[in-house]
Amino acid sequence: MKDIFKSSLLYDFYGELLTEHQKEIYEDFILNDLSLGEIAQDRGISRQGVHDLVKRCDKILNGYEEKLHLVERFTKTKEDVAEICKLADEPDNQCNVNRIKQIAQHILENY
Repeated sequence: MKDIFKSSLLYDFYGELLTEHQKEIYEDFILNDLSLGEIAQDRGISRQGVHDLVKRCDKILNGYEEKLHLVERFTKTKEDVAEICKLADEPDNQCNVNRIKQIAQHILENY
């Protein structure tokens, strides 16, 4: 399940960099949860051809992430915002305010 979530995130960020054919098949497999056999039958290609194309797309999308780190940054920012929300829900004290400011500054400086 975690691999599908990661693949869908990678596709959300970098999917537009794939060819139209690659996008259609990758979407069917990852987002629409069709099997390799179903996609092959619908497209009139071999199951192995679909498998190879999905693996190639995975490699391409992971390559973009290795170079650009957009998903990593997005995930880190979400974690930082979640921590800010948690701190904001706690009883008021200066320590929480300082930590919130520190996290917010980190987000602003790095993204």
